[in-house]
Amino acid sequence: MHKLLIIDDDEQMRKVLRFRLKNSYEIIETGSPEEALALALKEKPDAILLDLMMPKYSGFEVCQTISSLSFTSHIPIVIVSGESSAMYKEFCESLGAKDYLQKPVDFETLQKKLTKLIGAGENRNDGEPRVRLRVMLKLRPAGEGENSEILAVTDTVSANGFACAYPPPTKEGALLDVYLARDKQHYAGKARIARIDWRGTPGQRADFCFVEKPADWILR
Repeated sequence: MHKLLIIDDDEQMRKVLRFRLKNSYEIIETGSPEEALALALKEKPDAILLDLMMPKYSGFEVCQTISSLSFTSHIPIVIVSGESSAMYKEFCESLGAKDYLQKPVDFETLQKKLTKLIGAGENRNDGEPRVRLRVMLKLRPAGEGENSEILAVTDTVSANGFACAYPPPTKEGALLDVYLARDKQHYAGKARIARIDWRGTPGQRADFCFVEKPADWILR
């Protein structure tokens, strides 16, 4: 079963979430924001449900911390909060959250969101180590000419993929030719867009997975 980490200081809410989700997920839970990061690192959950208003450390801080660490940045975070989604959804997404649900929870909607997010994560080869590394690349949609290529700088790199800002309109599954932007162009290989975050915003980012072992890549 996929692992689900619930971070909420409201014990009754944790019980409700556990009861409704226990048949679909292995549930790990904590009411302590301080313990949340340790559990995320130790248990390697497939997704996280996070409350916003907690004592000492807010959900905003927890979300930003988990999303910024290379070992946990791939874990999709869904905010589950009594606070207005209209007020906080966009801000939480800027901190790294993948979705936002306002309490009381619509569990059918929550299940659908979790299924989609976890499925997308499985397509990204997240089990392999990722390194925070800035590498200059040229990305060109497969089959198109040089006029369509853009320069991009990676956030994280693995042996079989990378993540970076990628603002052009695109869709998951699109194929691109990847070049290392050195003194001369070095063709790395063809990569598929496995995930798009903050779609349609100036901060749109994408996760890429090479469809075959890269011919020339920064990690081997």
